[in-house]
Amino acid sequence: MKAHELRELSMTELEARLNDEKKALTEYKFSKAVAGQIENPARIKNTRREIARLDTIINETKGA
Repeated sequence: MKAHELRELSMTELEARLNDEKKALTEYKFSKAVAGQIENPARIKNTRREIARLDTIINETKGA
C-alpha cells in the first residue's frame, strides 16, 4: 500500500498489518534458508520496505 493509503487506517489496523508483514518476512527468510532459493526474491525487499513504512506511519501517528 502507498503511504497516503496507510495514513487513513486506524492504529489497530496499522499494528495488525505490521504483525502480518513481520510474519510474512519471517516465512520468506525461512523458506530461503531451507530451500536455498525462493520464487520471487524481491518479496523480501518489498516486505522490509513495507515494515519500515508502517513503522514510520505508526510513529508519526503516536507523535502527533
